[in-house]
Amino acid sequence: MAFKEFVVSGDAHIIEPADLFKTRLPVHLRERALWEEEFTLDEPIVPGGHTEFKKLHTIGFDGWTISKYRQKGGPTPDGEPEHILRDMDIDGVDAAVMFPNLSLFVLFTDDHELSMAHARVYNDWVAERYLPYSNRMVPTAAIPLTHIPDAVAEIERAARLGFRAVLLPEVPPMPYWSREYDPVWAAAQAHGLPVFFHVATGGVKVDEGQSQTASTVKGLMMAVNMGKGQLTDQMATQRTRGGGNTGAASPQNIIAALISSGACERFPNLHFNLVEFSAGWLVSYMGFMDRAWRKGTGQDENWWLGFWDDSRPPTDQPTMGRLFNINTKWPLPLKPSEYVQRQIHVQFADDPTAVKARHITGLSTIMWGNDYPHAEGTFRESAAAIEENFEGVPDEDRAAILGGTLAAVVGLDTSKKLAPEPQPV
Repeated sequence: MAFKEFVVSGDAHIIEPADLFKTRLPVHLRERALWEEEFTLDEPIVPGGHTEFKKLHTIGFDGWTISKYRQKGGPTPDGEPEHILRDMDIDGVDAAVMFPNLSLFVLFTDDHELSMAHARVYNDWVAERYLPYSNRMVPTAAIPLTHIPDAVAEIERAARLGFRAVLLPEVPPMPYWSREYDPVWAAAQAHGLPVFFHVATGGVKVDEGQSQTASTVKGLMMAVNMGKGQLTDQMATQRTRGGGNTGAASPQNIIAALISSGACERFPNLHFNLVEFSAGWLVSYMGFMDRAWRKGTGQDENWWLGFWDDSRPPTDQPTMGRLFNINTKWPLPLKPSEYVQRQIHVQFADDPTAVKARHITGLSTIMWGNDYPHAEGTFRESAAAIEENFEGVPDEDRAAILGGTLAAVVGLDTSKKLAPEPQPV
């Protein structure tokens, strides 16, 4: 399969060896290492179903079990670079930005030593195994944020190793509006490393043995249980609401923090990329952000409210104020939507609304990705998904969303296009 455009998947995953951390972590941490148990059933759970599974052993997700992996007629992805290239060719993908797989669950915990040790092992292994293929694969270096000087040092080390992008957690130890992150942004910008945030990363509490991202697992298990039996009206309502992307709150929070704290203003050459959050919500959110900082039609700028203190004179009422006064106090030179259009990109796999809204959000704000090799992605069916999502979209716009924008962000050579498949005479 080959598309006419240079196609870059903004979301692909590297499958780590099951014992990667057990064999490479410092000896005193190996008992706490993430590891995966692979097992095969003698017969499938249901006729014609999977028999190969992977069970995860790590804090907050111990026992999490998934199929190893859906294929729909092809060989099982195993993380070997040559096999990833084979699968990219099958799906028509010229290049891909690569993220960890199950190790996403341990790279960003509240235990700095544990997270940083896993991250260094992961980054070293990825550099050894995948950077030789960097003309088509752009792996991201995992950067824990539990100690800012160490984070900066790992960014600088990643740059020396040859990485072209870094991965930060969706759920950070401090909110992303914190100025304490400025050294991180400065290091990433100085080395030309765009920042990626992937869904379901961060928030793991080692001492409590749980994770703030457990809501993701809870939502998945709800869908699993709903699919086992007869749907009730309540189940149908919950599924419809979940399908309406209730997870948009997290990427919206990250975007608001980066923009409103001035991070985008202070680091104008740094690109921020949000991965596997879908993107249809972006169009209304950009409007809401701008609307919060202007006095709209019908808003009385002199409308007061609060709690009146009878013991004070009218000129000294500290708990009274004008509701819409803040709307005129936006502290930065660009509107929120303009920062999004300049520096922020949101990835989707199957979201026609995001494509239709490109004229409002801006063409550069959205990017496509197939989420290889995960079942929720479009791998092996990307041609059909792209046809559905891009119906009637002009070639120039298709090219930008399918790969042009992201190729520029991560420094890919778009002249290295896959040769088109021979057409029947």
